Amino acid sequence: MNAARYLLGALGLLLIAAGARLLAGLPDPLDVLVWLGGALVLHDGIIAPLVLCAGLLVAAVPARGAVRGALLTGGALVLVTLPALLRPGTPANPSVLPLPYGRNLLLVLGAVAAGTAVGVLARRVRRSRPRG
Repeated sequence: MNAARYLLGALGLLLIAAGARLLAGLPDPLDVLVWLGGALVLHDGIIAPLVLCAGLLVAAVPARGAVRGALLTGGALVLVTLPALLRPGTPANPSVLPLPYGRNLLLVLGAVAAGTAVGVLARRVRRSRPRG
């Protein structure tokens, strides 16, 4: 176990050195450092606290497994769609955004929420019926 730890540590240091070498070879490495700093602030200052608060709120919900699944699905959908929505300007290729992605994202998120609600209600109805 100890040898694997040292091997992985050495590999990590080699990768850090390779990244620093690539960063130093850029014409303006300050742009990359600013982007990395912004990503760190965005993650640690906004995204992580929101996820923790959502986890605390979901822990009190009776159907927390279904709600967690819906939140994970919705988060993945937003992450996939967000770059296309936030891209500034008109794309050079008109087929890049041929549909209203914002409206469609809201429709799909609504479908995920409705599907989750139907699944939770169906499970409740099934459990409340007397067997026999």
